Amino acid sequence: MSMLEPHRGDAATQRALHGLIGAIGDGGFAGAALEALNGPLQAASWSVYRVWRERAPVLHCSASRGVADTTGDCFRAYRDGLYRRDRSFDRVDAAGAPGHVAVLHMRGEDAPNSDHREQIYRRHRVLERLSVAARDDDGSLLAVNLYHHDHQGPFSGVERERFEAIAPLLMATVKRHLALADRPAPAGPRESLQRACPALTARELDVCERLLRGWSHDGIAADLGLSVATVKTYRSRAFERLGLHFRSELFARFGSTPG
Repeated sequence: MSMLEPHRGDAATQRALHGLIGAIGDGGFAGAALEALNGPLQAASWSVYRVWRERAPVLHCSASRGVADTTGDCFRAYRDGLYRRDRSFDRVDAAGAPGHVAVLHMRGEDAPNSDHREQIYRRHRVLERLSVAARDDDGSLLAVNLYHHDHQGPFSGVERERFEAIAPLLMATVKRHLALADRPAPAGPRESLQRACPALTARELDVCERLLRGWSHDGIAADLGLSVATVKTYRSRAFERLGLHFRSELFARFGSTPG
C-alpha cells in the first residue's frame, strides 16, 4: 500500500491538495498554499528555501496565518550565518540519491545549535518544524517547512501522519510553481517586433503594435496624434523592413487576428 492511500478518503487532505494545485503559478501562491494546508494540519507559518553547501541560501516564498509574519526576519538570521552550521537536513543525504524526498520533524529545542534556537525559534516563538526536503542534481537542497508556534502546541500525531502522506505531492507542487515563476514572461508584440527587426523606429513600432491589437488606421492616428496618411507611411516603412506586404502576414508572424 502506498504512503498516500491511508488518507485518500480524508476530505480535508483532498481539499488541501486541490487548493495547492490550484495555487500553482499564482502571484499569491504562498498565502493560498498555506491556507490550503491548514485543512489537514494547522501551521501558523511556512517557508520554502533552497540551501547550497558553499553559498548563501535563497528564500523562494513564505507566509504566516494568524500570527505576525516574521518569516522574513527568521530567514535573514538563517542566511546571515546560521545555515553554515545547520545539520538538520543531514538525513536527506543519508536517505537516498538526489531527488529522494525526505520528511523531517524538528522541535525548536532540538535546533542544531544554541544560536539557531535563540535567533529563530525562541525569539519568534516557533515551537516545531515539519519539513519535506530533497537534494537536486545541482547539489542544492530544496526545503518546504511548516511551523507550529508556541500557542499551537506540538504537531499532533494525526497532523504528522497527514503531512507525511501529502509530502511528495507538496514537494512536486512547490517545484512546479517555482519552475513557472522562473519562466521568463512571454514577449509582448513590441518586444517580438524589436527582436525581429532592431531597425524599426519607435513610431513604426507604435503603429505595428496597434495593428496587432486590431486597431484601425483612424484609431491609431487619433491615439498617436498623427494623420491617417502618416500612420500608413509608418506602416509601409515597417512592413518593408520586416519583409511583409499585408496585415494578415503581420498577424501570422507576430500575433493572431483579433476576434
